[in-house]
Amino acid sequence: MQYKIPIQIENEDPIVLWLSIRQLTIMMMWGGVAYGVFKTLEPNLWAKGAFAFALPFAITGIVIALVKVAEMTFLPFVLNFFRLRLNSKERKWSMGCDSYSDMEIWYLTLTTARAPAEANKSLESVFSENTDIQDKIGKL
Repeated sequence: MQYKIPIQIENEDPIVLWLSIRQLTIMMMWGGVAYGVFKTLEPNLWAKGAFAFALPFAITGIVIALVKVAEMTFLPFVLNFFRLRLNSKERKWSMGCDSYSDMEIWYLTLTTARAPAEANKSLESVFSENTDIQDKIGKL
C-alpha cells in the first residue's frame, strides 16, 4: 500500500483567500491596535486626524504579515538581519582558499601522532583489545 508523503510540510495553508492563519492573526492584532488608536483620537482630532495616526499601525501589520524575503517571513528576516549586523566581521577573499574561517586549511596537522605499530593493527585486534566497543556492539 502506498501513501502520499507531503514534500513541503512547512508551507502554510491558506484559510481565507490567500492568507494563512498566522497572517490573519497578525493583521487582526495590528488592525485592532489601529482601530484603538483611531477611536481614542477621534473625539479630539476628528476622523481625518485620527486616521492619519492609525494608518501607520495598519500598514505595519500588513507589512509584517505579507512580506517574504528569501523564503523567510518578516520577523525571522529582521532577526537574522540584526544578528548579521551584530556578529559579522570583515571577510577577505584569498585566492585558493574556499574557507571563510581564519585558519589556513592546508597547514593542519594531527595533534597526536600514532606509533607505526598501532597504525597497522587489524580490525579484529582493535575490537579484542577495546572492551568499550564490544559493550556498545553487544547493546545493539
